[in-house]
Amino acid sequence: MEYKISKTATLYGRVSIGKGTVIEDNVILGSSQDGELTIGRDSIVRSGAIIYSGVKIGNSFKSGHNILIRGNTQIGDDVLVGTNAVVDGDCRIGNGVRIQTGAYITRYTTIEDDVFMGPLCVTTNDKYMKYGTELKGPVIRRGAKVGANSTILAGVTVGRKSIVGAGAVVTRDVEDNDVVIGNPARSLRGSKDA
Repeated sequence: MEYKISKTATLYGRVSIGKGTVIEDNVILGSSQDGELTIGRDSIVRSGAIIYSGVKIGNSFKSGHNILIRGNTQIGDDVLVGTNAVVDGDCRIGNGVRIQTGAYITRYTTIEDDVFMGPLCVTTNDKYMKYGTELKGPVIRRGAKVGANSTILAGVTVGRKSIVGAGAVVTRDVEDNDVVIGNPARSLRGSKDA
């Protein structure tokens, strides 16, 4: 099988779909933006998904229903983007990442390999909420786990193999291998606020 695409899916512009990939009903691939949309082999894009032009997705990608991935985003191999999740433009997502249902990944976010982003977690990129300020997304380092309903503020780095507890509000960088909880997030190792 080259690839399988539903008759109700819509393609705009340049779209490249890998061998063995399935595109379900009412999916919109591509947009009026410049650039090619590439989806690797052996992937599945479930019904209601919208993926803009200028996005590059690796092999073995899986989406939930009704996801949105905006332009100039790069996604590695073996990545899950869960139902109703939003990945805004200019994001970099590594291999083996799991983005759960309803998560919001703001523009300019970097998520390294093997990261877990829990259901309904939120990242932000606007520290001052003022028009014209520089937007800077967070960096989630390799192997980190971000719990459900947590919020990672603009420009924050979440360290390698660290854990952000459910509902935490992370206002400062989290060290590698640390565990933070609460609002504002505090280290369970007794170090400073995170």
